Formats: sequence, C-alpha cells, structure tokens
Amino acid sequence: MRLVHLADLHLGFRQYQRLTASGTNQREDDVAATVQRAITQIIEVAPDLVVIGGDVFHTVRPSNPAILHAFRALMQLRERLPETPVIMVAGNHDAPRTAETGCILRLFREIGVHVADARAELFTFPEQSLAVLAVPDVPGVERPPLLPPEGFRHTVLLLHGEVAGLLPVQAANAERAAIEIPPEALHADRWSYVALGHYHVYREVAPRAYYSGSLEYTSTNPWGELREERERRIPGKGFIEHDLTHGAHRFHPVTPARPLLDLEPIDASGMGAGEIDAAIRARVESAPGGIDHRIVRVTVRHVARHVARELDHGALREYRRRAMHFHLDTRRPDPLPRRSGGGAGGGGSRRATLPEIVGERLRERPLPADVDRDQFVALGLRYLHLAEEAAVAALPVMDG
Repeated sequence: MRLVHLADLHLGFRQYQRLTASGTNQREDDVAATVQRAITQIIEVAPDLVVIGGDVFHTVRPSNPAILHAFRALMQLRERLPETPVIMVAGNHDAPRTAETGCILRLFREIGVHVADARAELFTFPEQSLAVLAVPDVPGVERPPLLPPEGFRHTVLLLHGEVAGLLPVQAANAERAAIEIPPEALHADRWSYVALGHYHVYREVAPRAYYSGSLEYTSTNPWGELREERERRIPGKGFIEHDLTHGAHRFHPVTPARPLLDLEPIDASGMGAGEIDAAIRARVESAPGGIDHRIVRVTVRHVARHVARELDHGALREYRRRAMHFHLDTRRPDPLPRRSGGGAGGGGSRRATLPEIVGERLRERPLPADVDRDQFVALGLRYLHLAEEAAVAALPVMDG
C-alpha cells in the first residue's frame, strides 16, 4: 500500500512584473508548469493513494487560469489512476475567513476528489482496509482528537498546520499562522503515516510524520528555504512516496521551472563603489549556468548608504534585464556602540533606544526578494514614530 504525499502547490502565485507572451504573470506560469511535472511523475509512480496537504491555491479566490490549471492536473490524475483515491484538505491560503464564503476546493468533488474544506472528515476505503482522517485549517473550527479509528490496517492523518516548536525561525510567516499543533497531539506513533502541509521544506517531524514541502519557491522567504535545503542536503522541492505496509520512504525531487540562484555574499568592509561593482560583476560572470532568465540574489554586507548610491546602476539594470529577477540585497554596516557623554556613569555604555532596537531587528529580518531593505526599515521606524506620537496624544492632561 503505497501513498504519495504532496502539499503547498500555491497555484495562482504571482511575483515580479515579468509577463509571458500571452500576457500572464511569468511566475504564475512557472508554478503551474512545475505542478504539471509533479503530476506526470506521480502518474509514473502509480501509488495506491494520493494525499494533498493544503494550500492548493495561493489565494482564497484564485484566478480563472489557476483554477483551470488545478482542474486539468487533477483530472489527469483521476483519469490515469482511476483506482487511486485522491484526498485533499484546505490550507490557510484556501480556507475562507467566514463561513458564508464557500471554499473553491469543493469544485474538485465533481471529478471524484475527496475534499475536507470546512471540517475534519474521515474517509474510509474498506477494500484496502484504509482510513484517512483529513483535517483542514479552518479558522474557529475545533480540531477533533487526532487519533486513528479502530478496525483498519492502514491509517493516515492528513493535516495542514504548524507543529509547534519544530520549525526553524525563518519559517515564521507575517500572515495569519496556520493552526498550531502540539507535537504530542499528533499521536504520530499510532498512525501508519502523518502527512503534513504548511511548511515549504521537506522535513521529518517524527517517525512516519513528514512535511512534504512545497513544489515551488512561493513563500515570503525563499532564500531561507534555499539555505535550509542546502544545509540539510535536501535536493530541492518535490513529493513523498511512502509504503504503509513495509515503511519504505522516498523523496522524489521535482525540477523547478526557474531555479533560484543565491550568489556568494560580498563583504564590502572598507571597499569603495568601484570595488563593489567589480565584486558583483565577478559573482555574476562566475554564476553556475549564468543568470539569464533566472531568479538571482547578491547580498552585499557592510556597505554604507552613500556608497550604495554610487554603484554602477547601469550595470545593475543590465543584470536585471538578463535575469528573470535580479535582487541586490545591500546591508548597512553594524552601528557602532554609543557611549554616554559623562555623568555618574563615568562613560559607561548607553542603553539602546527603542528606535535603535527596532531598526536593528528590521535590518536582520529575512525579506522577500523584491523588498528594498532600506525602505522597509525606514517605513517600520516611521510607523513606530507615529505610534509614539499617538500614545503621547492620548495621555490625560494633568492639572498643575
């Protein structure tokens, strides 16, 4: 009894401003092409069960092309593997915030896909002695006890959410988090397999309990994903094949439509603009496979703002023309520690102000490739200033 586990397709994801010849967003087409490659590979694997762990779409109201891509892919899966059940749950990107709004995933029930979108559902297949508890990520809906039903040889828990305390710091999302599950609540040792969705990097959370990861780089921090994959020697994005009978486990990589290329960082300490230009050019010219039509980042650390303004912007425009997206991530030098000018402290270190602390944290925060760090920090400090002004204005007037 072999299953295939995939999650976080994020069809309809759009990024950057590049368009195809037909006028659609290039990254949206990239994601759809990668999903199609995954479906082709899954058909070749010919599993006995396919489970999809949520975030099929990137938004609650996906575009018509995104719906069409999903419909064609799932229809192909149903036609080529007619005896293989396909089960999906809604993720936090799929699930509407109000009960009055229907979930788009219900559409796929019409082609024989089992969908849990509004509440947890138990799907049983007596011929295979198989039961699948499918738990969507739905705001305000109580999660049932995550315990396998009795009387089945094979039991699978399919769930979209965040297993508390097991994901790295860079996985934190600025959006509403998915449902958080204490590790002990999974009861992973009692299931044949636990299929998780939400985190975009392939990861084991317990024996027989896994995040399959996403099929493309569609999160707010793709560079953090790339770094984790490199550090843990994960061969990129893909899906899982797991044998419920014998326990054999395999991760199947899926080639992305457009690989990300994170070039070696540059330490610009003591360098002038011309030297930094030369270092960037050397990184670009030695990039494996070149930068053309790819998503590229070059990080330059310890570069002062006035030096960054003097960089060769003509060369940077040329890199941006060649690449699908070229991101120059400049990091300003670390601020020098400030000392008090005198007084009883005798020249001791001054405690950092709140704006200094906030600015430092914002400079360290991972950012999407298309967000300018200096503008991000400046906007954060402006909001802090406005909040402080509002707090002062709200103070009661005291009679003297």
